[in-house]
Amino acid sequence: MTDTIFAPASGFGRAAVAVIRISGPGAASCLTALTGGPPPLPRRLSLRQLRDPGTGEVLDRALVVWLPGPATFTGEDSAELHLHGGAAVRAAVLRVLGRLPGLAPAEPGAFTRRAFLNGRMDLTAVEGLADLIDAETEAQRRQAMRQLDGALGRLVEAWRDTLLGVLAGAEAALDFSDEGDVDESALSASGLAAAARVRDAILAALAEGRRGERLREGFVVVLAGPPNAGKSTLLNALARREAAIVSPIPGTTRDAIEVRCDLDGLPVLLVDTAGLRDEGADPIEAEGMARSRRRIEEADLVLWLVPPEGGAAAPTGALVVHTKRDLGRDLGGADGALAISALTGEGLAMLLDRVAAAAGAALGRGDAVVTRERQRRALEECAAHLGRAIGGAETMPAELVAEDLRLAVRALGAVAGRVGVEEMLDRLFSSFCIGK
Repeated sequence: MTDTIFAPASGFGRAAVAVIRISGPGAASCLTALTGGPPPLPRRLSLRQLRDPGTGEVLDRALVVWLPGPATFTGEDSAELHLHGGAAVRAAVLRVLGRLPGLAPAEPGAFTRRAFLNGRMDLTAVEGLADLIDAETEAQRRQAMRQLDGALGRLVEAWRDTLLGVLAGAEAALDFSDEGDVDESALSASGLAAAARVRDAILAALAEGRRGERLREGFVVVLAGPPNAGKSTLLNALARREAAIVSPIPGTTRDAIEVRCDLDGLPVLLVDTAGLRDEGADPIEAEGMARSRRRIEEADLVLWLVPPEGGAAAPTGALVVHTKRDLGRDLGGADGALAISALTGEGLAMLLDRVAAAAGAALGRGDAVVTRERQRRALEECAAHLGRAIGGAETMPAELVAEDLRLAVRALGAVAGRVGVEEMLDRLFSSFCIGK
């Protein structure tokens, strides 16, 4: 991190203001080169003329901010240029920055990566920031903010501190077993109780299932049923746009059509599928039906649509929805079934309430502690090592008990990004925007 990096921190295109971020040891000299004077007072917006150091040409009249480290986002000396938002102004300033010695354009996620490497954020907060950028619904925003604020990071750090104390006692029992004031067993009674408390707390967090992970991905609702049951019409009605082609010809929908929506603050993915029938399907329609069956198996909730003329029995666990109620047939209420008309809107509010209730029960409201598969696996590994250490405290050799404790501490370190995450970091930060 010897280079000083720069990048736009605002979107491209015409705008009122364009922001360029600079971070690294050359941030101060960069401001001096552009403004012709020393950096302004720290953390204050100051109006300056920006000039090309090579030609003296005025590039813009801009607000500049000098942010000396380490109390910055990245932990380094930083600066921001708040330019007029025209594309030509931004391009000219970026071009000049690229010619200054020691400066380099930032890669995606480079600023956040420096914040992590400089100890300004742990890995759970970095993941929370990534989720906050991608959040589309209120529940996703709330969950991302909890992670960014350190909900999981603080828990993990507290668990890790406790286990380090237990491990220190176990190491003392091994190294100083001949001393009179050192417990001879690898795990003393207090150490055993402390390890058990940490294990139980981790298991409680894992008992939430995959709510946090599923909230990030969305609740999948599959619209299924026989041809011409009104699946595409219902999808369009729920999406409030013409997302799918509607036709009286059976087999019009050949492949799944997906629409993402925000339902009561929860992310829901609606999937329109090919109609299912036993006869008369051409090879392409047959492939579409095979894909429909796979989507039904993978769905969080299946809405089984039944037209007035009836149809095949619904899959187990599906919510039966009788369609085309405007034609006069109403079978709602039987075994929890609903009756709707996508054309008139009758019954849609009740259907949405049922879907929202199912999504809320499955995803929660952004209060999950574990939000990524990586976190869950590391916590599962930690709990497994603690279980072995606790279970074998009296029967296993002290060296093996201590090793399980070490591995448990290491697993917790991986959650916060302390150990063994180099390859994962490359994948994570590559998903960030340039300038973040």
